[in-house]
Amino acid sequence: MKNAAAFCRGNFSAAIKCGVFFSLIFLPALLFAQKRGKVEVIKDPKVDSLIEGYVTGGKNNAPEPASSEGYRVQIFSGSNRSSAYSAQAKFQDKFPDQRTYIIYREPNFKVRVGDFRSRLDAEKMVEELRNSFTGLFIITEKINLPKADSE
Repeated sequence: MKNAAAFCRGNFSAAIKCGVFFSLIFLPALLFAQKRGKVEVIKDPKVDSLIEGYVTGGKNNAPEPASSEGYRVQIFSGSNRSSAYSAQAKFQDKFPDQRTYIIYREPNFKVRVGDFRSRLDAEKMVEELRNSFTGLFIITEKINLPKADSE
């Protein structure tokens, strides 16, 4: 310590060197001596309602139906609209509880049926439809999940 005091007693440049030396020694101690604080968030109550609207898709208390990757069976593909609707009606007569989807991608109409979570369920449907429809395909796409029972 005597050497440090003797080091700082000299001329002006020695005093600057002494100041730099002691600041390099004590500055890290000051930086790490900070206490953890608390953060208080002050926000407008409308922010919560905007977030709720974003989560529910902008519909008041009506969340979007949940979707997931799954399988559908394509029962028709062709350019004739009336044939697509008749294929849909034919399927609905046999399976009224299954959903059907008509998709138009120029120049073809496609009729897809079901919301199957597993490929095995889709293959079972294909076997049931094999005698009624030709050109059946299993398609992987987003499906609408069934609503959960509240009981």
